Amino acid sequence: MPYVITQSCCSDAGCVSVCPVNCIHPTPDERGFGTSDILHIDPQVCIDCGACADACPVNAIFPADRLAPRDQIFIEINADFYRRNPDISSGWTDVVYPDLPRLPDGLRVAVVGTGPSGGYALRTILNRTQATVTVIDQLPTPGGLVRAGVAPDHPSTKDVMKTFDILYRDPKVTMATNVQVGADVAAGQITPAELAAHFDAVFYAVGASQSRSLGIPGEDLPGSTSATELVAWYNAVPGADGPQIPLDGTGRAVVVGTGNVALDVARILVSPPGELAATDIADRALALLREQNIHEVVLLGRRGQDSAAYTAAEYRALSVIPGVEVIVHDEAAGALPDLSAPADPGNRRIVFLFHTSPVRATGDGRVDSVIVTTGGREHPIAADLLVRSIGYRSAPIGGLPFDEQTGRFPNTDGRLLAESGAVLPGVYVRGWAARGSTGGIGANKLNAIDVVEKFIDDVVEHRIQRPAAGPEAFDALLRQRHRGVVGYRGIRAIDRREREQGQREGRPRVKFTEVSEMLSAAGRRKR
Repeated sequence: MPYVITQSCCSDAGCVSVCPVNCIHPTPDERGFGTSDILHIDPQVCIDCGACADACPVNAIFPADRLAPRDQIFIEINADFYRRNPDISSGWTDVVYPDLPRLPDGLRVAVVGTGPSGGYALRTILNRTQATVTVIDQLPTPGGLVRAGVAPDHPSTKDVMKTFDILYRDPKVTMATNVQVGADVAAGQITPAELAAHFDAVFYAVGASQSRSLGIPGEDLPGSTSATELVAWYNAVPGADGPQIPLDGTGRAVVVGTGNVALDVARILVSPPGELAATDIADRALALLREQNIHEVVLLGRRGQDSAAYTAAEYRALSVIPGVEVIVHDEAAGALPDLSAPADPGNRRIVFLFHTSPVRATGDGRVDSVIVTTGGREHPIAADLLVRSIGYRSAPIGGLPFDEQTGRFPNTDGRLLAESGAVLPGVYVRGWAARGSTGGIGANKLNAIDVVEKFIDDVVEHRIQRPAAGPEAFDALLRQRHRGVVGYRGIRAIDRREREQGQREGRPRVKFTEVSEMLSAAGRRKR
């Protein structure tokens, strides 16, 4: 029985390298890698050895006869990939080993950010150099968008953190979480200039945490929010405010956008609260969803369905949500369904309206309707919640160059550029912070390898400046700046407390939602 790759695939591509018959595609050097939502196993070539399942960091690969009912659609998704790509075939490929030049002893590197970009940068640095690495994150808990962005009902995708946790325990790695990087020294921040003075190289892998605006009237009304804020709220990010949803409202939400994040939001909002209660969704979100119980989500796409940004696997997975009907309207000039009245409380639905754009949000003190246009005609949609999911941009860091227009840090091949356009020696940016919010975990892995190779080239060619400060100086700076730094033991203590509480409630974990709670669990005090 062939193996099958399911929705929780992170495109890490570790499975590709261990497959003895090269039946997993697209590979990192083939078209579509980094943009395809999942990798695919060729059922005609798979020899049922199971090596891929053993190598998968997120437990996404199973024999076809052992799939859960909601994952059985991936048998067809895997097979269909090869029918649609007949030019991709299995067979042996040449192995290319990286060139590992001799580097000077005593290299010291800092990695800012602990999401997939930071994790894969750390792994590549440890694999290809003998450098010591200090890993920095602004929250006490590592994980970045793995912890704060992956949907609660996709627990397997979060298993990639197990791979990174092994790296955090490496004797060459020092964890320093609950540390902010910026220009405000009085607030306890470490400045980019201080990092540059203490390390041979600094890798910024800070993601894209800010949302883009719609630019329509009423967007600032209570009840209007961004997918970034909503996802952070239901994933228990400290400081994330929840949406204001009336308990006696329409039971409907409107989501602008058709990317995977928009589909995640729709799925979480419309799923029966009882289904979510078994996940690690934040208690604050579960309580509100139980009380309000949204049962219809309308997604707006300004072009046709063939231009939707979601991936095939994410879309098809909507069809297996228990008790949820999926409706698609893809006619540019056709009449829209009447959504001017409250949603039917007896019917849970996800409604796609393509060729449709928001015009304005209206309401007396809060959102109660979204006016949209389709085929040149305006239509009202009664709604309690308006969520924009139309792209993301990075947050500036005081002391670093930043391109406000693109929402990214200016760079050439991952090397950070000064305002003059010159390369800043030893300073690198990667992941979404470098290229924008495109590509998933697999794309970040490839980008990490590429940028670390640039760093190695710069060391060999003497293009970096060795720090004047000694190896212990940065630890002294941290202790002087504030006492709230959390190391690896504190990180494990937080994780243990969350899992213990989850075990008592029959859930994977119960996440802390306040930094003070995290620091208490870690045995630290708030700075």
